[in-house]
Amino acid sequence: MQKQKYRSRIRQIFGRRLLIALMILFQIVFLAVMLFRSYQLYWLAALLTALSVVTSLHLIMRPDKSAFKLSLVFLIMLFPIFGGVFYWVFHFQTASVGFRRRLDKLTQKQKREFLVSAAALERAIGESPKDRSWLRYLQGVPAFPVYQNTQTRYFPSGREMLEVMLADLRRAEKYIFMEYFIIEEGMMWDSILEVLREKALAGVDVRVIYDDFGSILTLPAGYAKQLNASGIQCVAFNKFHPFLTTLQNNRDHRKITVIDGKIAYTGGVNLADEYIDVKIRFGRWKDNALRLCGEAAESFTVMFLQMWSLLSKKEEHPRAYLPSPHFTAVSDGWIQPYSDSPVDKENVGESVFLHAFDRSQKYLYITTPYLMVGDELISALKACAGSGVDVRIITPCKPDKPMVHFTTRSYYRELIEAGVKIYEFTEGFIHGKTVISDGDFAVVGTVNLDYRSLYLHFECGVCMYGAATISEVERDFLETLSRCREITAEDCKTNLFVELLQEICRVFAPLM
Repeated sequence: MQKQKYRSRIRQIFGRRLLIALMILFQIVFLAVMLFRSYQLYWLAALLTALSVVTSLHLIMRPDKSAFKLSLVFLIMLFPIFGGVFYWVFHFQTASVGFRRRLDKLTQKQKREFLVSAAALERAIGESPKDRSWLRYLQGVPAFPVYQNTQTRYFPSGREMLEVMLADLRRAEKYIFMEYFIIEEGMMWDSILEVLREKALAGVDVRVIYDDFGSILTLPAGYAKQLNASGIQCVAFNKFHPFLTTLQNNRDHRKITVIDGKIAYTGGVNLADEYIDVKIRFGRWKDNALRLCGEAAESFTVMFLQMWSLLSKKEEHPRAYLPSPHFTAVSDGWIQPYSDSPVDKENVGESVFLHAFDRSQKYLYITTPYLMVGDELISALKACAGSGVDVRIITPCKPDKPMVHFTTRSYYRELIEAGVKIYEFTEGFIHGKTVISDGDFAVVGTVNLDYRSLYLHFECGVCMYGAATISEVERDFLETLSRCREITAEDCKTNLFVELLQEICRVFAPLM
């Protein structure tokens, strides 16, 4: 019976994937055939080539990242007959434009829901003067408040997080909000789902958001309907349709759990068995998570409800869900949650990294599963190391995406030459996203050092200033370092053909 159920689920998931792949392939072939036929009509070929030139000029004038523009212009002019047509077919779509307008309007409106305290900001600046301008920016422009009355707890693995999270979920009284890039049926999700169903039956408001593309291989089609039928409100982010559109580029990569507005979780851990080392894919899965208990959990409540309003098209008022009076906990540092959107053009995730690089005077430690960034971040890393800061970066040795890892290694050479120390985790795949600067500033979140995380995905994280938990994040980094091998300049030496391929891949890194 169990085997039959397993086979049925496999057919559901892979049958859906095959259908989507076939439909997309059909669209590509259809467009390609129609456009190749245009070669027989010289006037049409000339017209389409002119469209590609105009499109390239349009892209150059857009206020986007230069790397994105270069990649797209290169592709369009490489195939001038149909490059411009493909671009406009994928970009100029009512659904994409409407989605972005709704999100922009909602973001501007719900910024007011964050309870920004000028007094708290000034106290935080007084205790962390190195972060003065950054604190003002993060609280002032994207409107993410800084909090003090919050306890933080760091988890160096998904398994340790799960045990504590289940206990917190069982104590929920009013609501449970969960938002994840990947949810997979298995030991981890099943144990959480059991608690969610019990709480929903007890009258607790339980809501779940999952990214439809992120979970396309892990959940059957229509899974949201299944959860809704069991009393759990559920929506899929940006439901994947087998139609060519750039809207599919914008994914919800956030990991958020909020309980009663008092407790929140974030970090790299998705709700799937590989994140707790039950399912082994690339050796040991090294990840991390952060638990907030206190006022800072309110920011994640607002973040979740903003996304829920966008997807359900039912306006929520976050203030109605925040504890009154504020739920406080004794803390010894300042906590500032943040999120990042590909629509508002603020690039908060990138700014977090740049601030960490700029403020570091002694050392800067980074863990990231991918290292594919633009010239600005590469230059900032090189300048940081060149100024005498001990810069160390841990990446995986066993990749989950071979082409991405191949491109990641192309960045090693110039970083090592500039004094940056690169390490690869030898026991498996490292998925954690952390930054530690000088022992008094740290970031734990969902943002990878790659183009998709920095510019295309919805992300979130937590900045910590002077908190005791920072030493736990640093201890985990140094312990992980003992299970890594340092990459040397000699390791980066390859042949001319490999270097050429890597440089070509770097051109297309923004599109990976």
